[in-house]
Amino acid sequence: MCWSATADLVAGTAIAGVGVACVARVRSGRDLPLAALPLLLGTHQIVEAVVWESGGGSGSATHAWAVIALPLLAVWVPAGVLCAAPPHARLRLSLLLALGAVTASMLAYGLATGPVTADIRGHTVGYAFTLPHTSLLIAGYLVATVGSLLLSGDRRLLVLGVLVAVGGLGCWALWRLEFVSTWCAFAAMCSVVLFRWVLARQRVSSAGR
Repeated sequence: MCWSATADLVAGTAIAGVGVACVARVRSGRDLPLAALPLLLGTHQIVEAVVWESGGGSGSATHAWAVIALPLLAVWVPAGVLCAAPPHARLRLSLLLALGAVTASMLAYGLATGPVTADIRGHTVGYAFTLPHTSLLIAGYLVATVGSLLLSGDRRLLVLGVLVAVGGLGCWALWRLEFVSTWCAFAAMCSVVLFRWVLARQRVSSAGR
């Protein structure tokens, strides 16, 4: 989320551009899902620009935003980390992916069966939807996504996990106060970290030849 439609559009385009650069430099198919994550985050920002322009409501852009933010990311992140992980970390990451899949299925069910609406609140967009067992779903979501980064067995992904945990908390606090949404800047930082991860993997791949 960003503080205006223009900010979302500009940030989303830039983040998606980083994603294109990441994908272009990938040397292993196992790294592709995680390298493509900035593309997904950039698309997410662009979708929210449409939500801004439509004045919120319950249209297709609002639903697309919720689907990407909730069930899709709950599976994409742990799956991407598992694909790129070293062999010794794959068992624990498989468990986190299973948790993410269960969480995603419940989130998808909640979005499919209940109303999903967006409300423009000054410099933020508030989203409302009804989910079963909200506390458990939030816990499952965070453990599957942030936990997979922290337990990835990769130093740079560990740094990303810490950044997501700390930065995400700050963004959430500002958003809850309806002061300003800073998620776009945070997503940009995460995308840069992922780009550096891709470059490091590229160097390792080149050195191994």
